Amino acid sequence: MNDQRSQPGQGRGLACTLALKVIPNAPRDEVTGWLGGALKVKIHAPALDGRANAALTGFLADRLGLPRRAVILARGERSNHKVVRIDGVSLDEVRRRLDA
Repeated sequence: MNDQRSQPGQGRGLACTLALKVIPNAPRDEVTGWLGGALKVKIHAPALDGRANAALTGFLADRLGLPRRAVILARGERSNHKVVRIDGVSLDEVRRRLDA
């Protein structure tokens, strides 16, 4: 059985967690690269009433080719530093898809 309690940026089996540095109110949604062990993501939506969080999980799911329910905000609801859990792919596969 897979251990779902992996550390930020660590993956096991077909689920992983990913540390993020999120910039809301950006001109457009985009992945800008890696900042240490965290993925830096710019999101167009404002950080208001959870709109940026919803836009973030939807954007990542679309970029990864996964259903929106597969990307879940695990930590950082009110912070720029967030951790998402991604079901259905390994961390290596997430990195490959996002670097493409």
